[in-house]
Amino acid sequence: MNDHMRPFKPGDHRDVYPGLEQDPYALRGKLPEPAVCKICGAVHQGGRWQWAKAPKGAEKVLCTACRRTADQLPAGYVHIDGEFAAAHHEEVLRIVCAHEARAKAEHPMQRIMSVSEDDGTTVVTTTDLHLARDIGTMLKSAFQGELELKYGRDESLVRVYWRR
Repeated sequence: MNDHMRPFKPGDHRDVYPGLEQDPYALRGKLPEPAVCKICGAVHQGGRWQWAKAPKGAEKVLCTACRRTADQLPAGYVHIDGEFAAAHHEEVLRIVCAHEARAKAEHPMQRIMSVSEDDGTTVVTTTDLHLARDIGTMLKSAFQGELELKYGRDESLVRVYWRR
């Protein structure tokens, strides 16, 4: 059977667009352990980032979240708009920031990069696509409204739209 006639299977896009599944911020090899981010102080040990005191002799590196922030290249965009969102702006942002604080405490690479206003829409950018998705899900759960998730082809970027 010719390639163009075979049925589609999930993951086939990797054959058509080789390398597309590669997140430019994903680790390409093992980090030296222990390692400590020279900006935020997160420690990489035991194969994961965590908030801990840096061990003596830890190699200084730049963590994924700090690299994304420095490059101003978010993994997630959360667009918040609508009459309800505008009328409850402070409450919505307080809940978003509280959710980020809980997530960041357990997962140091999940952070809010910025919060901005663009023509009546609040845009929250994040260093991690899971955080962006979770913020959208949390807003829908707390306030109802409409939620839409749009993932990039390589699934290393998400745009979340919550409206109410």
